[in-house]
Amino acid sequence: MSTKFTEDHEWITIDGDVATVGITAYAAEQLGDVVFVELPDVGKTVSKGDEFAVVESVKAASEVYAPVDGEIVEVNGELEGEPAKVNEEPTAGGWFVKFKLSDASQLEGLMDEAAYKAHIA
Repeated sequence: MSTKFTEDHEWITIDGDVATVGITAYAAEQLGDVVFVELPDVGKTVSKGDEFAVVESVKAASEVYAPVDGEIVEVNGELEGEPAKVNEEPTAGGWFVKFKLSDASQLEGLMDEAAYKAHIA
């Protein structure tokens, strides 16, 4: 599975036509301790760039944006009871949603890990 990144600090991994999305470790670190995560409803259709979730930390609230077009097929319900998972495991247990991809070609415009590291440097 390859992981891609957005300029807004979301990561996306692809498995077939399903994409798992979360925020990067860098974003989680910048936010500080996450105290609340608002997730969308399963079945919601989003377009690339749409806000689909909100993360609140002790410092600020921040929107999470869809890196691609798709339909939300699963949400990480554990985050509602354990929002700190976003800080503890941003690229594993702290994932936000799973999308069914509408247009896989949109992945081509995203950064690979090397490009993302250069972006945040």
